[in-house]
Amino acid sequence: MSDSVRRPAPVAGGEDEQWLAEVAREAGADAGGVPVELLGDYLRLLTDAAVTGRRPRRAELDAVGALGRRAAEQGISAGRAVRLYLSAARRVWRQLPHLDRSDDSEAVRAAADAVLHVVDTAVATLAEGYAVARRELVRREESLRRELVDDLLRGDSDLGGLVERAEPFGLDLARVHQVALAAPGRRLPDTDAAISALERVIFDRLGDRDVLVATKEGLLVVIAPADPVAADRGRGAGATGNLGALMHGELDRLVRGRPWQVAVGRPHPGVYGIARSYEEAREALTTARRLHSEASVIDAHDLLIYRVLLRDQPAMVDLVRAVLTPLAQARGGAEPLLDTLNEYFACGEVATEAARRLHVSVRTVTYRLARIRALSGYDPADARDRFTLHAAVLGARALDWPRRPLPA
Repeated sequence: MSDSVRRPAPVAGGEDEQWLAEVAREAGADAGGVPVELLGDYLRLLTDAAVTGRRPRRAELDAVGALGRRAAEQGISAGRAVRLYLSAARRVWRQLPHLDRSDDSEAVRAAADAVLHVVDTAVATLAEGYAVARRELVRREESLRRELVDDLLRGDSDLGGLVERAEPFGLDLARVHQVALAAPGRRLPDTDAAISALERVIFDRLGDRDVLVATKEGLLVVIAPADPVAADRGRGAGATGNLGALMHGELDRLVRGRPWQVAVGRPHPGVYGIARSYEEAREALTTARRLHSEASVIDAHDLLIYRVLLRDQPAMVDLVRAVLTPLAQARGGAEPLLDTLNEYFACGEVATEAARRLHVSVRTVTYRLARIRALSGYDPADARDRFTLHAAVLGARALDWPRRPLPA
């Protein structure tokens, strides 16, 4: 039935019900197939307002608010729900022939005012009910997501239950995943903006399946599939850095939280692989802080040597004490000599490059290397001594010596 078809003035009885049912059907189709049940008694409120000027009662508006909540729970967009109500109002108004025939402009104006009041209050109440339901759904989803993330990262929950709970979030636990942690430079008063920014850029790059973004203990947590990241970067072990760079690039745009530091665990398959990758990312973040590293992106793969060295801390303390503490006798203390060794080993034992990195002369570097040999008894140029010295330097950095005294 087109809008131009004229119906008799609304009267009580079956014909009136049939006319309103036809209006509801056309309005539902106009709104993209929205169920007409969401109109409730709205059409009757419109006709009553047009004919008698009656305004909606509180209970009738509460019913409209409940319909708004139902629309949200059914996944209908707010725009389509509002369009349903506006389309229905337009059709009802255009199909009231007694107003079309009326010569009383005041009566038409009064009817229009009454109908518009119903439309205004009903649509506002519908939108309010919709918003309340959406907030409740979001809070419930956030709570479920946070609980799921906690259980995934802990790795000791029921496997079957985890698989079932992960499915609504699009997480395939049979795939290879990796975990990244983002630590703000200062505490965030509100993490919503950071989470939204991460979701936007990560969903755009990796899709919204197999990705979870949440918070845990003041850190932003991202669980993401590892294979698209590795394919994008074209590398194996170092592929984790791409996710970290992606996250840091987006977070660094935010005013709050800078400077950010992102640690990325290695990719691992299965449910327990997620927990393992999380532990690696957390340990990498802790190790980087102990090393006073200012790197914006930390790859757990690059810090594996520190995990090995720190597994037996007493042995590492003994090594540092035996090999490096004699350097404290040098003028200026041990730290300049340790910095020289660190850069010397990092650049492949090339004195000129080490001097450039340290912003000193080559002669200063060679002098310091000679002092290290004289004080410690280990020669940095000797292949047999080089490994011992390098391991001791790495251990000293991990133990933050000489800034802090060695553990007893």
